[in-house]
Amino acid sequence: MKKQNLRSLAAQAIEQVVEQGQSLSNVLPPFQQKVSDKDKALLQELCFGVLRTLPQLEWLIGKLMSRPMTGKQRVLHYLIMVGFYQLLHTRIPPHAALAETVEGAVAVKRPQLKGLINGVLRQFQRQQDELLAEFSRSEKRFLHPDWLLKRLQKAYPQKWEAVVEANNLRPPMWLRVNRNHHSRDAWLALLEEAGMSGFTHPDYSDAVRLAAPTSVLALPGFEQGWVTVQDASAQGCMNFLEPQNGERILDLCAAPGGKTTHILEVAPQASVMAVDIDEQRLSRVYDNLKRLGMKAEVKQGDGRKPDQWCGDEQFDRILLDAPCSATGVIRRHPDIKWLRRDRDINELAQLQAEILDAVWPHLKSGGTLVYATCSVLPEENSLQIAAFLKRTPDAHLQTTGTSEHPGKQNLPGAEEGDGFFYAKLIKA
Repeated sequence: MKKQNLRSLAAQAIEQVVEQGQSLSNVLPPFQQKVSDKDKALLQELCFGVLRTLPQLEWLIGKLMSRPMTGKQRVLHYLIMVGFYQLLHTRIPPHAALAETVEGAVAVKRPQLKGLINGVLRQFQRQQDELLAEFSRSEKRFLHPDWLLKRLQKAYPQKWEAVVEANNLRPPMWLRVNRNHHSRDAWLALLEEAGMSGFTHPDYSDAVRLAAPTSVLALPGFEQGWVTVQDASAQGCMNFLEPQNGERILDLCAAPGGKTTHILEVAPQASVMAVDIDEQRLSRVYDNLKRLGMKAEVKQGDGRKPDQWCGDEQFDRILLDAPCSATGVIRRHPDIKWLRRDRDINELAQLQAEILDAVWPHLKSGGTLVYATCSVLPEENSLQIAAFLKRTPDAHLQTTGTSEHPGKQNLPGAEEGDGFFYAKLIKA
């Protein structure tokens, strides 16, 4: 494999996210295929890190360059960011970070600009302390777009800074122990034997947080289906859905299949239909079912048109993990901050309402529907459910909030799960 310049690959990936609005999870894999296995993690760290701290890096470029790079030179704007990020936020020796970043200009066929990049990075090194002191007083220090900051401040006047801080951290690695193989404590003992340590969650009985993230292949029994990577808050859905053996259960918006397989771990004799609109992402559902040795009926379909994929069938339980802004999982997907727009929130809320109204008739009398999102915004969560309850006389809220404040909202925390919302609805 011809040695690629990692910094230039990172710059190109980040440019595609910020300038073209593509998601990092789509952009990154083709670039990772160009580097050795040991370099994949560094490439990922540079891309995620730059997107996490983008306003800081933009601000620094604004201070150190008289005019921005545009047109075909634009990729060098992101290459300089990659240089700043290494100097500020990684343990890469500064001389190595500088040399590799400057060489990145050659890799993107701009060798004549090596001197410029070298000059900007060295000037930053000289002025670093006073620049960072000035940045810490600037409006950009929260590393979030203004529209999102305003929404968080309005929704959580006392807690918005803690939410922002959690969003800017690296995410913890949460696992779900497959109770059909081991109890959580028995698997924790296997983890200790393998030289790693983990922590349990007070509310979610299958959840384990690793003391330090690791490759899934290092986890005891991963290939055998003993354990699955899934955030603690996502696991919380089962506390409210409470699936039972022998029931017919719908997992709607199911990809990548983490909750489908969790339903089958809790109720192995349930009959589960997993539906998602995105055919490509459904392949992940099949992969997860296969690794865990499970069976479910998997269908591609639009949540607003259930008649097309289930006729007039009714279900005992429905888990609707609704499409949302994903503002609760920013620490896992920092590109969300730069891909989402303020106007998206009302459009998403409208889509959620349409899916809720369309799927409700497919719930049996006395059945349970759990509405969940990985959002922290009230428009998609408590306000959405309040409006649904108002227009749906046979829907009743249970164990999640009150009619004034329906649902249960988790906010992201350093050692907690992601931001997540649940509402448990019973059909009269």
